[in-house]
Amino acid sequence: MIKDLPGEGLAQGSTEFIVMRAMRAADERFVYYLSRMPDFRMFAIQQMNGTSGRQRVNWQSLAQFKIPEFSDCQRERIGALLGLLDDKIELNHRMSATLEAMARAIFKDWFVDFGPTRAKVEGRAPYLAPELWDLFPDALDDKDKPVGWTVSLLGERIEILDSKRIPLSSRERKRRQGPYPYHGATGVMDYVDDYLFEGVHVLLGEDGSVTKPNGKPFTQYVWGQFWVNNHAHVLKGNGISNEMLLCFLQQTDVAPYVTGAVQPKLNQKNLKMIPFSATGFNTSAAFECVVKPLFQLLRRNSEENRALIQIRDILLPKLMSGEIRLRDAEKAVEAVA
Repeated sequence: MIKDLPGEGLAQGSTEFIVMRAMRAADERFVYYLSRMPDFRMFAIQQMNGTSGRQRVNWQSLAQFKIPEFSDCQRERIGALLGLLDDKIELNHRMSATLEAMARAIFKDWFVDFGPTRAKVEGRAPYLAPELWDLFPDALDDKDKPVGWTVSLLGERIEILDSKRIPLSSRERKRRQGPYPYHGATGVMDYVDDYLFEGVHVLLGEDGSVTKPNGKPFTQYVWGQFWVNNHAHVLKGNGISNEMLLCFLQQTDVAPYVTGAVQPKLNQKNLKMIPFSATGFNTSAAFECVVKPLFQLLRRNSEENRALIQIRDILLPKLMSGEIRLRDAEKAVEAVA
């Protein structure tokens, strides 16, 4: 759904799209959810014509799709009800992004900028709780890092579980549809009927999609039961938490360690050679305690979104077909959103 267009709300669209617009502004969400109905999309596919690879459906055919007669009020309520679920999903997404950004900011201040130690050196007032403030050294050494802190190689800080990965072709995935997410280099590609990994892990793009334009790597923070193909490294922290590992990777320029001009690749050998941030044992443990509740809330938000998406996708066709009473659906959504 396109909304909040700048200026007078004018825009241009490709001829590859059929533009649908509600006749009443109050029906905008209803029309949007109508376009997402599985029955509507299947109907559109069945109306396609043309040669293979260039098939398309014309708007006149789509106009023949039949829906129950709803009053103006009913259409508004259906759109608002489904929109309430999507609004909650989007709110959770934004909250999780903020939580992750907070964890990254703390990691950067403590282990990249050495903020507390620099503040002590410059005589500035403490900005952390006393028990945290006391963990940081009072001086920087000749390498401009906190006195007593050590720099290690990433290979000493991670466990690489790549040997357990198994790639599945698109044909195999289609045959093996199920509830478990199937991850590629940058995200979930499909859902399959079994899993290879369980628990919290960090995924890092290995080849193909390895780095973003700024040199930072593609990372995924995953938990539960899942499958990973051979385009993402599967990592766990060794002596550090997975959350600390994630924060480190998210702000590390890995471009110098990537090989291959046509097919970029971050191999295990180079991955292990990346310098890990200077840390002290006690400060690492303290960081993990500070960010633990942030990631617990992040995971809770994600789990809630999965449930909300399931509810929305079940309600959508049933509401649009009139199979479920609107009042009953509103009570159910009120309980979860």
